[in-house]
Amino acid sequence: MEGVIAMTQGERNRLRVIEAVLEGRMGQQAAGERLELSVRQIKRLCRRVREQGEAGLVSLKRGRPSNRLIAASERERVLDVVRQRYADFGPTLAAEYLRAQHGFRHSTETLRHWMTGCGLWQPRRQRRKRAFQLRERRPRFGELVQIDGSPHAWFEKRGERCTLIVFVDDATGRILYARFVPAETTRAYLQALRSYVTRYGRPVALYSDRHSIFTKHDPEDPAPTQFERAVKSLEIEPILALSPQAKGRVERSFQTLQDRLVKGLRLAGACTLAQGNEVLPSFIEHYNERFGCVPANPRDAHRAAGCSPQQLHRITCEQFTRTLSRSLTCQFRGRMFVVDTGGDPAYHLRGAHVTVCDDGLSDTIEMVYNGKALPYRAFERGVPLPERCADDKTLDAAVEQALQRQRVPSKPEKPASNHPWRLAIKPALRDRMQPATRPPIVP
Repeated sequence: MEGVIAMTQGERNRLRVIEAVLEGRMGQQAAGERLELSVRQIKRLCRRVREQGEAGLVSLKRGRPSNRLIAASERERVLDVVRQRYADFGPTLAAEYLRAQHGFRHSTETLRHWMTGCGLWQPRRQRRKRAFQLRERRPRFGELVQIDGSPHAWFEKRGERCTLIVFVDDATGRILYARFVPAETTRAYLQALRSYVTRYGRPVALYSDRHSIFTKHDPEDPAPTQFERAVKSLEIEPILALSPQAKGRVERSFQTLQDRLVKGLRLAGACTLAQGNEVLPSFIEHYNERFGCVPANPRDAHRAAGCSPQQLHRITCEQFTRTLSRSLTCQFRGRMFVVDTGGDPAYHLRGAHVTVCDDGLSDTIEMVYNGKALPYRAFERGVPLPERCADDKTLDAAVEQALQRQRVPSKPEKPASNHPWRLAIKPALRDRMQPATRPPIVP
């Protein structure tokens, strides 16, 4: 056959074996073993070479579209949806939303190839990362729970910057608690601890960073922080990480959430903390189904709360010690409180040390003495004192609150004399609005 015949390396190797069979230098059984084909197929190939020559071994599928080729119209339809709704999504996340909401039936790699071809996705090179020693997951659910907060523009430019507090189980990688709060504060973590223990029970240990919420850095101050006191009262072991990589489970979850959750909030139209907290449960359920794993040991390591709901509420409140005066009064955050004895003298309470429990969720507090709540009356003394102490995680929120208080309302501008609104007034009315000229005073 004249002309140029394009053959692959595999076809050339097959041609040499078939020529050896036709020339009698190799048997059909040996040729089938070398090419991993049956003797029947070797006979077919020999017949095709005798009839068509070397071109008989060229694949007949070459140059023809595949039977599995996806239609161009289908490809353009999917890419139009990606451009309109998921332009900044990665191929993996975009494929999940397309399958759930648009009936996408193809693989993620197919979508990755399409998005790369039209410029919607730029493949990233894997950066060389510092190697850290791997640690095996804890075997049981509830043995170790990693906690942390992430200040981020979760609502992008639609709402204010806030913080997401997350509790992640080490054994399963599941998010067990998540909530948007204005700032990462002690009060927010105490409320998170209360919700967690109420739903799951007490874990064996909590793994956190070394922020001042979780530990004090002054060796001469033996008093625990509010969070340390609450955790130890519940017999939960607090463990501090020496580096962010040590609690990598929760750190990597934030990397995923800052990509997927931000886009999920955008699609849901969430602009405020309340709207974001409404979206969180369904998102976290889908997250746990997608990324959660089965623990090595099926036994649950959580323990019962071991106290009544009222006691749990007191433990997870901010607690402060005050001393009652001779008139059974004390001051707390710019307010005066007097113990209501109901007419009894109650001399034994003079000079007593009481615990003031403030949960931060309501304007009322609880005054406790020897495990019992004391009735009291409150006297307002001016404006309550604001919290003036701030750390690196609450500084931004404090500045934003100051800006709101100090914002001066802008005054409306006075229209110019040639403004259309002024020119529209009738001349007679304008003359009456002008002040009358007085005659000069003659001395």
